[in-house]
Amino acid sequence: MSIFDRLMLLPGFRIFAPFYQRHKEILLYLFFGGVAFFLNIGLFVVINEVWNIDALINNAICWFICVMFQYFTNKTWVFEYEITSATELFRQIISFFSGRIFTLFIEELIIAIFITWLKFHSLSVKLAAQVIVIILNYIISKMIIFKER
Repeated sequence: MSIFDRLMLLPGFRIFAPFYQRHKEILLYLFFGGVAFFLNIGLFVVINEVWNIDALINNAICWFICVMFQYFTNKTWVFEYEITSATELFRQIISFFSGRIFTLFIEELIIAIFITWLKFHSLSVKLAAQVIVIILNYIISKMIIFKER
């Protein structure tokens, strides 16, 4: 039983327990995605203030750390996937990063087309791209990386 399952047993949370049980995977995926989002922003600011390195390098460092965080949380709490060998762990990490690189490419393509070339409102495009990336990341994780055996 995870810490999140235990939270639903607390008196103030019991009312939410049925909804949580029905939608546990999606709720945890969105929760940890939100944590990763704020982690990414926080790391970016801290790295910028402490080391003042190039923004693209800073972003790459933040992306790598956040993808590792997402892998761990997705494997452990969202999809509750247990690794049985070092080979499986390596394969799964490579698959996870490959999926995230694919969706990063999709996001960059959306931004290039709609912001750079077509001059759409940047925040609107970024938010729409994020929704698409979140959905694609979930599908890739659920259907390929952490699929049930």
